[in-house]
Amino acid sequence: MGRWLFEFKYLSGKAPWNSGIVPPEVVTEVEAAPSPGRALDLGCGSGTNCIYLARHGWEAVGVDFSALAIWQARRKARRVGLRIAFYRADISNLSFLDGLFDLALDIGCLHSIPLDKRSQAAAEVARLVRPAGLYMLYAFLPRPARRAPGLAPSQVIDLFGGAFAIERQEQGKDPNGRASAWYWLRRR
Repeated sequence: MGRWLFEFKYLSGKAPWNSGIVPPEVVTEVEAAPSPGRALDLGCGSGTNCIYLARHGWEAVGVDFSALAIWQARRKARRVGLRIAFYRADISNLSFLDGLFDLALDIGCLHSIPLDKRSQAAAEVARLVRPAGLYMLYAFLPRPARRAPGLAPSQVIDLFGGAFAIERQEQGKDPNGRASAWYWLRRR
């Protein structure tokens, strides 16, 4: 899906991924964390997860390539009085970010970027997540018959296996019935 289609979906209010609901998998990890740290949300959309993290004491940073999503995220954070850094950028080039993160989230972003940029995005995640830090990845599984983007478990291993240990993987379906998977990856 091209950038303009994402912008149109946000503008029309018909972005199905922009539900305003923090996934229970994220809630479980945040509530189990011994203390808040620094978190990065890749493909942050309108900021729902960053706002949740900041409310729980985390220093949250969000990145999305949609200008409208970033504008909405900044507006939502201001309205609730939270200081969150939101950046409009491609996740395959995060050279502007410094420091390490204890938690990184990617909820439906990596599976949407072109194949030729995925290894760059994986390298950026590996660079930014601190040793023993957690990277939570949610991705649709590929649907070759429909030429729909996705990320197969073998691709996750190829992209992240050198820098991360896969602690857990759960396959399921999104609310629309599309096959998907959650991955919990621990930085080596």
